[in-house]
Amino acid sequence: MNGVHPMWLRPGPIPGLAGGDALIEGDDPLLDTVRAEARAAGMHVAEAAASDGALAPQVRISIDRAGTPAGFAVTGDGERTVVVAGGASGALYGWFELVRRAATGRLHEPGTTRHEPTQAVRILDHWDNVDVHPVMGQVERGYAGGSIFFDAGRVRDDLSRVHEYGRLLASIGIDRVAINNVNVHAREARLLTDDLADVARIAAELRPWGIRLHLSVSFASPIVLGGLETSDPLDARVRAWWRETADRVWAAIPDFGGFVVKADSEGQPGPFAYGRDHADGANLLAEAVALHGGLVHWRAFVYNHAQDWRDRTTDRARAAFDHFTPLDGRFADQVIVQVKHGPMDFQVREPVSPVLAAMPRTRVALELQVTQEYTGQQRHAVYLAPMWREVLDFAPFGAGSPPVADLTATGGGIAAVSNVGDDAFWTGHPLAQANLYAFGRLAWDATLDPAAILDEWIALTFWSGASLDREVAAVVHELLDASWQTYESYTAPLGVGFMVTPGTHYGPSVDGYEYSPWGTYHFADRDGIGVDRTVATGTGYAGQYPPPWRETYESLDTVPDELLLFFHHVPYTHRLHSGSTVIQHIYDTHFAGADAVDAMVAAWASLEGRVDDAVFARVRDRLAEQQRSAREWRDQVNTYFLRKSGIPDGRGRAIFA
Repeated sequence: MNGVHPMWLRPGPIPGLAGGDALIEGDDPLLDTVRAEARAAGMHVAEAAASDGALAPQVRISIDRAGTPAGFAVTGDGERTVVVAGGASGALYGWFELVRRAATGRLHEPGTTRHEPTQAVRILDHWDNVDVHPVMGQVERGYAGGSIFFDAGRVRDDLSRVHEYGRLLASIGIDRVAINNVNVHAREARLLTDDLADVARIAAELRPWGIRLHLSVSFASPIVLGGLETSDPLDARVRAWWRETADRVWAAIPDFGGFVVKADSEGQPGPFAYGRDHADGANLLAEAVALHGGLVHWRAFVYNHAQDWRDRTTDRARAAFDHFTPLDGRFADQVIVQVKHGPMDFQVREPVSPVLAAMPRTRVALELQVTQEYTGQQRHAVYLAPMWREVLDFAPFGAGSPPVADLTATGGGIAAVSNVGDDAFWTGHPLAQANLYAFGRLAWDATLDPAAILDEWIALTFWSGASLDREVAAVVHELLDASWQTYESYTAPLGVGFMVTPGTHYGPSVDGYEYSPWGTYHFADRDGIGVDRTVATGTGYAGQYPPPWRETYESLDTVPDELLLFFHHVPYTHRLHSGSTVIQHIYDTHFAGADAVDAMVAAWASLEGRVDDAVFARVRDRLAEQQRSAREWRDQVNTYFLRKSGIPDGRGRAIFA
């Protein structure tokens, strides 16, 4: 780990804990992990309570088997703190709660609080390739170097970073990791067979942190690996092959978590080739994992990626709902249908996917993207927790109805695409570490405030000696707190999305995908802009929502401004609820967004000499690129729409007509 940034868990003594006494009671490998962590934090760890009662530890952790195994209660009296957990994993999570409290000056805070994970399944998906892919590199949509799992076409010999990664994930409550790309290429397919012994080595590094390993698998594995001529899910030979394969995997890795599958999507094989549906395909794998207590995460990202842009009735946004909701109730108990948070593809602004509420008899998981594919690719500082908070809080059936966080908590949980690589800073941009931290915290407790999570991360990350520089903390908080809205303001306006360079998905290209088989996204002409997705005159996508959102999105009078162009095609002179016209809003936000990035650059510059030199330099360089890119976004988007509409900026600012 020499030369690798420790993220939010610094090695060595922890202020508030160092020098104190700790008692961790019980016998379990995870409790051994807790003891080792307490010693590394500088605590004196006793093996058992003194019989004469002489030991009065500052920290005591025990297990009472009440509640869920991952849950715990924390009780402080101002001088000492007791953690009582429902199981060994709860004791581990309880320890890291103490670390957070120590960092924020609340270690022995009086009173009792109960902590239970709101999501039963909390998984990170890595899009890592064993081989370096000729187009996507080693990590598809990864912006932090190569894989921490693989190197030179095989599993790494040195897995010390995987061990440290497990520690980081345990500290935020993640309990599962899928280690390879959902686009399973020929080499990666062999992780399931030839490489099992090496995959088991990765699992061994994650196990001390209570994390179960998963694999992404190809639906065509019986052909690619098994020598069969078919992958038909109803073929008895195919079913037997998967059962035998699952038996071998669990024999090698007894706590193996299960499979992640992308099928019939963007060229990946699937059940459609055999006239079967996705329930048929998912249940094939469910049968194989059932005896082992495993899961099948079956992604709902299925759409036609060979569309004709001339056909305005085709709508990529409709696809997941149209494919999956007719299958509700047919998926086996072991299957979790994994649904992207919006209907398109991780855009900076989308409506919440209607699929999340439309399959009440199916285990449904929310899928987020921690890696910043469409939000600056970790070259831009963009704190995503406020966006995720809006998704989690969205109530599909109206005010007072259960929010998305409750719908997924019933069995599906939350998944996200990881943003970690072998870069010295783990996430490329040091400030992007906040997104990984926030994902874990929200997956654990969906009610947490993003601003409070940000302050936790800052306190843990920017310790200097035995204290936190409050001025540094204030600057970092101000820089990140509104950064999602800043990024949205200088990129695609009012929910249109996809104004990015095709292929790389970085930087502005207003028409880049407009005449593309992947879909069409803004329909800008001389008179107006936006996609008509209404039931009355458009693609009908708005009708996939239950009341009251169906009516809210259908009407120009009630559709939220930030989603206007996702649901409606309107004139440039259409007046928003804010009072501004669409065209003036485009101009104003793009100028304001670029100005906000200038302020971010200046704010970070004020910290020179007050934060770690290497961290300062990396963030400074990334912010300089964000500043350049924000200006390019501003100028290209404003110029495009000035030329398209012929309507000048009402404030007379410079636009390159």
